[in-house]
Amino acid sequence: MIGFLVQGTPSPQGSHTAVMLGGRAGLIPAGNANSRRRHKDWRAAVADAAHEAIGGNPPLDGALILKVVFRCAMPASRSKFLQHLGCTPKSTAPDLDKLLRALGDSLTEGGLVRDDARFATIHASKVEVVGWTGAEVRIGHLDHYGDERVLA
Repeated sequence: MIGFLVQGTPSPQGSHTAVMLGGRAGLIPAGNANSRRRHKDWRAAVADAAHEAIGGNPPLDGALILKVVFRCAMPASRSKFLQHLGCTPKSTAPDLDKLLRALGDSLTEGGLVRDDARFATIHASKVEVVGWTGAEVRIGHLDHYGDERVLA
């Protein structure tokens, strides 16, 4: 199992918007320039952390398991009780599946996994936290029964 932390603001990889480009239909990423910049920065942070985690070894291949917790900033509007606890499940945007899409593509780009299609099992959550934001990532191999392999 390889585990690492990514610091930054988790940013989703979302939909595209249809536009006319020079009289032809085309697609551009949805959102404004700031959201695209945050997305680019997040993808770069994940790719860099993935590249460091693999440490020059070949990319992971075969059936893989991904375990990730996305740590998003807790809004100041949360109750003093929740702020004191420091962590609570996040039930607002961004969508978890879009956060996973950005993460998977970045893990491939960083050379940690051969292809994000190799993830046969995913355990993912998103939380609001007081403190550092980013993601806690763990990746391992699955055996032919779909269970995590114990590496000696």
